[in-house]
Amino acid sequence: MPSTEPCPSPFMSLDLASELVFNPEVDQLAADCLTHDACEQIPSGAIVAYSGKYTGRTPKDKYIVREPSTDSRIWWGNNNALTPEAFADIRSKLIDSASGKKLYVIDCIAGADPSHQICVRFILERPYHALFIRQLLIRPTDAQLRNFKPDWTVLDLGKHAMDPADDGVAGDALIALNFADREVLIAGTEYAGEIKKSIFTIMNYLLPVKGVLSMHCSANIGAEGDTALFFGLSGTGKTTLSADPDRRLIGDDEHGWTDSGVFNIEGGCYAKCINLSEDREPEIWNAIRTGSILENVVLKADGTPDFDDRSITENTRAAYPLDFIPNAAIPSVGGHPKNIVFLTCDALGVLPPISRLTSQQAMLHYLNGYTAKVAGTEKGVTEPTLTFSACFGQPFLPLPPPDYANVLRLKIEQHDVKVWLVNTGWTGGPYGVGSRMKLGHTRAMLKAAFEGSLDEVDMVTEPVFGLHVPTSCPDVPSELLLPRSTWADPEQYDIRAAELKAKFDANSAKFV
Repeated sequence: MPSTEPCPSPFMSLDLASELVFNPEVDQLAADCLTHDACEQIPSGAIVAYSGKYTGRTPKDKYIVREPSTDSRIWWGNNNALTPEAFADIRSKLIDSASGKKLYVIDCIAGADPSHQICVRFILERPYHALFIRQLLIRPTDAQLRNFKPDWTVLDLGKHAMDPADDGVAGDALIALNFADREVLIAGTEYAGEIKKSIFTIMNYLLPVKGVLSMHCSANIGAEGDTALFFGLSGTGKTTLSADPDRRLIGDDEHGWTDSGVFNIEGGCYAKCINLSEDREPEIWNAIRTGSILENVVLKADGTPDFDDRSITENTRAAYPLDFIPNAAIPSVGGHPKNIVFLTCDALGVLPPISRLTSQQAMLHYLNGYTAKVAGTEKGVTEPTLTFSACFGQPFLPLPPPDYANVLRLKIEQHDVKVWLVNTGWTGGPYGVGSRMKLGHTRAMLKAAFEGSLDEVDMVTEPVFGLHVPTSCPDVPSELLLPRSTWADPEQYDIRAAELKAKFDANSAKFV
């Protein structure tokens, strides 16, 4: 049942002059999505919502308030600064904007490990956003709701466009985090992913100082209790590869690694669903039902989703609770990982589909976080674009990358973890010439790695990056394992590989 006597919150102490709906049930939120939020419902029961102008994140519009507690800690080269005075002024304007509106108050928990969780109160104007965050984070029990005391408060008014000239910000959108007052303001963007990533940024600030590694990764557990982590940016396969019918899912995107093991920060999944099919990804397909949200998905004339239609965005999404996956690990925790996978979507088509990393290579690849931004995940990205993203999650890092890398290195060494680099991008040539790696081949390679089969085969050292590449793998053509042999013109491969190596070395120099 919803909380009837909500605890005080920083925003609740102000006269919002609004209708506040506290912790409504899924059915009420779904009904309000249909009647008040221009959403639609598909035959399976899932709600289809549209985020308007922004269909992906807008990193240039994300800010952290610069004040004494953050001044010397934040990686300011990666984060925009906002003065306390500017934050207070924007906060006041948003509160005025909220006056007279129907607002939804959703209380959630971030962090499946009770020792490292925070309680967050969300105040949102769109019921689609309220349903989204209710399903994406951990849902409190009735007893927890009755005694809920928020550690953080998020005010989400995505329909309120910012005025750069008047508000002193870069654009019409804003995601602003105030660590001193433990508040987040979101305005001007109705893309739901910004809400969950603001909480991840908070955890990326809080956990490392406790010796806990916060990670942009998915995680699952095998039948023998072996935990595996999958690091990678959106579009590299974190969600798809961790939703494995033969392994239990801990979570698809955000985790912490403590002295006891791994825990999920969230309570749901936010899966890319462009080109989704029941045959290829049955776990995600079957999770799209009552209580789920499809974001920016085009519907066919008969009201069913057209997952191949990218006319709105490539970044179509499905959001659903973790327990909609039949083999989810509940509670969403696991032991120390035996395997770590760094996922890269190599748009140049030069990296091997799988290779084993030494500990030194692992640190370099972690700090570099090489991949290609896949179309749609950020505003303005329309085709795969080469990028380096520190710790495979640079947009969400408030602290300098070594703060995370040093914790990872210690944990890898302490627990003797095997680290693999897996290319889910292109083979046989770059984007536009070659073809995307087949999901079946990637799954077969990971299965072999996790079962130890690749420990028994010969490895060759590829000459450009010094990666250790297996010469054979069950259910994978051997010629696929060495990418140079898949190119029609091997000399062109050499040229592209040398180009990537030069860019990799230049980026690595930042961390030496």
